[in-house]
Order: sequence, then structure tokens, then C-alpha cells
Amino acid sequence: MIAMDIERQKAAPVYEALERFRKQRVVPFDVPGHKRGRGNPELVKLLGEQCVSLDVNSMKPLDNLCHPVSVIYDAEQLAADAFGAAHAYFMVGGTTSAVQSMILTACKAGDKIILPRNVHKSVINALVLCGAEPVYVNPDVDNHIGIALGMETSLVEKAMNENPGAVAVLVNNPTYYGICSDIRSIVKLAHDRGMLVLADEAHGTHLYFNENLPVSAMEAGADMAAVSMHKSGGSLTQSSLLLLNSTVNTRYVEQIINLTQTTSASYLLLSSLDISRRNLALRGRESFEKVSAMAEYARKEINSIGGYYAYGKDIVNGGSIYDFDVTKLSVYTRDMGLTGIEVYDLLRDEYDIQIEFGDIGNILAYISIGDRIQDIERLVGALEDIKRLYSRKSSKLHNAEYIAPIVAATPQKAFYSEKELVPIRETAGEICGEFVMCYPPGIPILAPGEQITEEIIDYILYAKEKGCSMQGPEDPDISKLNVLI
Repeated sequence: MIAMDIERQKAAPVYEALERFRKQRVVPFDVPGHKRGRGNPELVKLLGEQCVSLDVNSMKPLDNLCHPVSVIYDAEQLAADAFGAAHAYFMVGGTTSAVQSMILTACKAGDKIILPRNVHKSVINALVLCGAEPVYVNPDVDNHIGIALGMETSLVEKAMNENPGAVAVLVNNPTYYGICSDIRSIVKLAHDRGMLVLADEAHGTHLYFNENLPVSAMEAGADMAAVSMHKSGGSLTQSSLLLLNSTVNTRYVEQIINLTQTTSASYLLLSSLDISRRNLALRGRESFEKVSAMAEYARKEINSIGGYYAYGKDIVNGGSIYDFDVTKLSVYTRDMGLTGIEVYDLLRDEYDIQIEFGDIGNILAYISIGDRIQDIERLVGALEDIKRLYSRKSSKLHNAEYIAPIVAATPQKAFYSEKELVPIRETAGEICGEFVMCYPPGIPILAPGEQITEEIIDYILYAKEKGCSMQGPEDPDISKLNVLI
């Protein structure tokens, strides 16, 4: 847990500047064209006058995200202090933009980067953009619950020794399901070889604010971390942070960020980052203590139902599962004959409960600072009802959520190669030229440059049949795939 100056953390510079601006009644002859909502009354009706009136353009009193020198700069420094980083950048393109900024900073065309294959699509998208070559450390798969685990430190070291010219290592901290690798040891191995360590902490904002949770990337010594403040941190959707340690050239990072980040940053997103950082700094420890307790209570209650397996610290093995984020309520459902996506659909359609996602074997209920114990009780009751009404004989078909890929070309080369659409059942042995994934969680089943196998084809068609939201291919029906000619 990070030590910080609590008195300083009580400030919220962007929020305070917006409050001053709101009281000035400035006449707008700039963008946005709705002019504080006067030009779009339906938008005001939907979002509220106060919200729309603060949807403003960059101006001197409010600073500019592309080159902050006043209130945004101050807010970013407060964020850096709160997260124990040397520098922090507000990102308004989601954690996707933060992840891609990390990779574009560390890698150029032809560079090698070591990473697990169970990464979010934003990571492989960045490789398409910059032309770097992935060196995958294929994670173990739990034979029962079927999910990809963390990176074994020994396998990371092996990949480093076999690829001494690699420039960086990327670590999921944690995975979507709550699995943590031994990031401290990975940082040491990488730094001993002059490699950077990049952490995808899309699901790890809270790790910075409670000492009973797994170690955060900055505390472990990682060079850069992409943090989804809008997930467990409470800010508005699409707002995130990019954190840096003192090992990285900040001016170069700023140039990279400005390659892709908008020049018209939303002050609704910026102020939400500022306010949420203050909230976490002042109240984060006790908030995530309550979140952990609610998740642990939910695990106990769900496991008592039978047929479900809500896993937690009990799966930690010190290697591929070095630690587990107990705020994650990940539940295996196949022992009662239902796929995760079937339980997901039942919860939404029959019980008005929207969970984060369901895949082939698991569901994830995202518990955060906004949840209440009565919400947990309602979820547990619905799961008990679903087991009683809908359970059936268990089938182990297509249990694994992760199939190790055969990489035949770099993502960039494959993405920009000549391709043709081929019926999916005829693509075995071909090289894929596009992404195929269930979203969420957004981890590609196939990425550009990977060989298609019968096992992968069966998995895609099974996931589609069960109702997973399939994304990526040019053919929206996924009856055909683009393969390299």
C-alpha cells in the first residue's frame, strides 16, 4: 500500500477549476456546438443541465490535456503520488489507449516483447500498429475450471534467455479472473537484462489502496502500468491512468500518447478521474476492505449452494497462481451442466441482474465500491434459483477458455497481408488474418498470424452456439474467416 500526503490528496484541481468556471457564466463562442446544452435540449433532458454545461472545450483556465501546465498537470501529479508512481497521465481513450501507449513507447518495428497470450486485444492491436514481434509465454490452464493462469517465472526466464534482445515484458496484474503472476520476480529478471516491464492493470486499480491485496505494479518496480480507473476505481467509463516509474523518459511517453489520444479531451472524464483519485486516496483502504469482505461472503454463500465453484485464495499455488485478487467473484458453472454464458443470460433475462461476463465455463460478478450487501444477497439467491430450476447433467465439452496458439507470422504482417474469406470449417491449417474473440473478456481466441486448428474452429462455433458475443471477424456471422493467401 502506498504512503501518501493525505492533506495534499484532499485537493481536486480539475474539479475545482470546473466549479470556478461554472460560476463565471462565460458566453461560449467555441466548441462543442451544443453551447452548454442550449442547442440540444434532448441531451440536457437525458444527462442533466449541470452535466452538459460542463462538457466544455480546453481553455486557459481549464488547461489542455495534450500539454498540461496548470490544473491538469497538478491533478496528474496528485494521481502519481496517490499511486506511488513518478508520473501519471490522464487517459480519456480507455485503458486501451494506456496499454497501447506503453507498448508503442517500449517497442518499434522488429523488436521482441515477451508476454502471455491471454492478453486483452488492445495489446495485440498495439503490435499490429508498431510491428513488434510477440514472444508468448503460454500460461498453464487449470484442468477443472478451464481458465488461463499466470506466467510461471521459470518460463519467463527461459523466454528471456532465448530472446536476449527482447526489449520488454508485459504482465497481466491481475487477469480478468483475478489470477496474479509473481510480478516482483519478473521485474527483477527483466531489469537484470535491461528490459522494461509493462503491467496491464485494467483490473487492478484497487491493488494500490489496500495492503491485504496482491502487490501493485508500481510497488513491484514495473516501469509502466495501465490502470482502469473506471473499473474498480469509480470514475466514468473510458477514463484511465498511465503510470510511470522514474526509469522511463517522460517526454518521449508524452509524444507517444499524443500520437493517438484525442485533442478534444472530455472534462467530464477528466474531472471524474480527479474526483475518483481523491476518493481512493482518502477512503480507498476501508472501501476495498469492505469490497473484499463482500466478495468473500459471496464466495462462501455460493459454494454452499452446490454445483458452483467460486474460487479464491484456495487456488494459489505459488507459481502459475502466485496470488489471487479476492475482490474478484469468479464462479465456475459447468459442474451443474450450464455454461457461464447461459447463467449470465438467465441472470439478466429472468432476474434483472447484470454481471460482468459469462464465458464457456465461468461467470464474473464485478464487486466494487458501489455495491451493497443486499445486492450480494440478491445475486446469491438468483444463483440458487438457477441451480434448482435449470441445472442438468454436466458436460466437459470445450471446457478450456484458452487454447495455446501456433504463431506463424507477426500480427502486423498478417493483418496487412492479402487475405481471402473462407468458410470456417475449411480453414484448418490456414493462417488467420483477423481477430476472433468473445467480448468480454476481449482475449482473442485467434489473432492475426496464428494458425487455425480444428480445436479452435470447434471452440469458436461452440461459443457462438451458446450465445457468447463474438467480435473481430469481417464476416459478422462468423461463418467465414479471413485467411492469408
